[in-house]
Amino acid sequence: MSWIPDTEIGLWNAWIFMAWLVLSPILYNIAIKEKKVSKKLRTSAPMKYEKTLNVISMAAIIIGFIYSIFLPLKLNTIWFYIGLIIFIIGWIIDLSVMYTLRKEKHDKPFTTGPYKYSRHPIYLSLNLIIVSIIIMSLSWIFLLILIITIIHIILAVPAEEQYCLKKYGKQYQDYMKKTPRWIGIPK
Repeated sequence: MSWIPDTEIGLWNAWIFMAWLVLSPILYNIAIKEKKVSKKLRTSAPMKYEKTLNVISMAAIIIGFIYSIFLPLKLNTIWFYIGLIIFIIGWIIDLSVMYTLRKEKHDKPFTTGPYKYSRHPIYLSLNLIIVSIIIMSLSWIFLLILIITIIHIILAVPAEEQYCLKKYGKQYQDYMKKTPRWIGIPK
């Protein structure tokens, strides 16, 4: 990583991988068949400073996407291949979440697919994808974007879990007892 990153417009820049972070919310909406259900899922847990956090996080992702257009990847290096592996893992988690959202009923907590191993697989995949871009491009600017998203997640997750506890009650409490927050083998 250098303080003044290389920039150039090119086909093999970080935008190729960053595009997934822009496309995935659109694909999540397509994955959910019913409009009523989609609206229910988009209802977020009420939390302090929610709008401010959302604006800051969204701005970081948009700035990251624009910056990624000019950010060359470190092709044919060990960093690129390590980052590519991490990206593929994040991408697979994201796709499996979309599949789970499409096939599961939305009147109970999701407990299958990636939700069997993590209560927050969407956040997990988001961070893996950003980490992969950091590694593939050796960019400290993307490291700042990762820090912003982690702060947002640290503040949002407890509020979301409280919301789910109120909405699903004992079902969600049992799910919390047997499934780790981030990743791991179910308890």
